[in-house]
This record gives sequence, C-alpha cells and structure tokens, in this order.
Amino acid sequence: MDRKENRTPQAEIARILVEFLEVAATSVVFLKGVYPNGAFERRRYMNVVVHKAKHPQLNEYIHSAVYGLLPFISKGLVDRVAVIFFDAGDVAVERFVFKINVNDSYSSKVEQSQLEFSLRSFLIKLPVSEPLTKVLPRNCRWEITGYFRCLPESSTSKDADMWVPTDAKHWQQPPQITPIKSMSSEPLGLQLYLEQPSLSEPKN
Repeated sequence: MDRKENRTPQAEIARILVEFLEVAATSVVFLKGVYPNGAFERRRYMNVVVHKAKHPQLNEYIHSAVYGLLPFISKGLVDRVAVIFFDAGDVAVERFVFKINVNDSYSSKVEQSQLEFSLRSFLIKLPVSEPLTKVLPRNCRWEITGYFRCLPESSTSKDADMWVPTDAKHWQQPPQITPIKSMSSEPLGLQLYLEQPSLSEPKN
C-alpha cells in the first residue's frame, strides 16, 4: 500500500509545509545577500522561479534543519520557524518568522494542489519584501530556529535530542513587527512576518 495513504492529514500537511519551508528559507538567505548570487542556482518550484543553494553543506544545513522539524510539526508542537540574522556580537539583527497553525482536528483529505497554491503566494511575496529589510552588518551569521509550543521529551521521540536551546542573545524590548504574508485555510494557517529591534532597543 502507498505510504501516502497511511499518513494522517496532519502528517501530510507537515510534509507539504516542510518542503515549502526548505525553499522559503533558502529564498530568505538569497534575498539577504549573505552569499554571492553565484552560490545559488535558479529552479522552478510550484511554478515559481526560486533559488537553490549550490554548496552541498549549505544545502544540507537548510534541508536537515527544516526536515528535522517534520515529526514535531505533524504533532502540532511547533509554533514558529525563523531564519535569524545576527551581528558579530551574536545579537539578532532581523528575523523572518513563519508562524504555523496546523489544525489538529482536521480529518478530511488534504488537497495538495490547493494548499500549494496558497503557499506559492509566499514565494511570490518574499522577493518584493526586500525594501522592508535591514542592510546586514559585516561578519554576520544566520541560523534556522524552531520555536516549540512545548518541548518534546527525549523518551518519546528519538528526534528530540537533535534540538538544543539556542544561546543567542534576545532583544530587551518587544520587536518591531512587519507583516509580509498570511494565509488561513481549514487545514493550515501560516503567517510570515519580519521582526526587527525596536527603535528603543538599547544599543550595544
């Protein structure tokens, strides 16, 4: 029997979502110009031109970070996934945040084409959001961070040990939030927004 037929609706939603998040996270890194444009190649995904990292280690980091969240997204444990850029002092400069709401009571068949059509609009919106973003400082770094609604226990999931607390410094003031795109459907709700330090945030 096809493994897809054995998946719960939530597992199917999570599968489609993490595939999208891998492409979206790569698009964010490309947008911010952390690496030369030549480090990426143009691909087509959901009938949208996107970018894929050429370097195997970069590609593997993004893939493993996002797909490592798959079992937790399907269980509704993940609240947000963020691509965060830091300055040389390890203080966040900017966060691209994907806020996730998988409907854990949804029991109908997941219409992949409809879900992908909704997610496609995020990939179209991302490139035109560049004027909203900050210029990154030199010697910056970035990471993909998952924010859990509750932490999975190691005893109940072999994947739980992959995730460790981040040691990044937090802003002292609530961030300035700029919405970029959102969708709301019966199986999945998703918001993409930009977080930047408040104007009242103390300077280092």
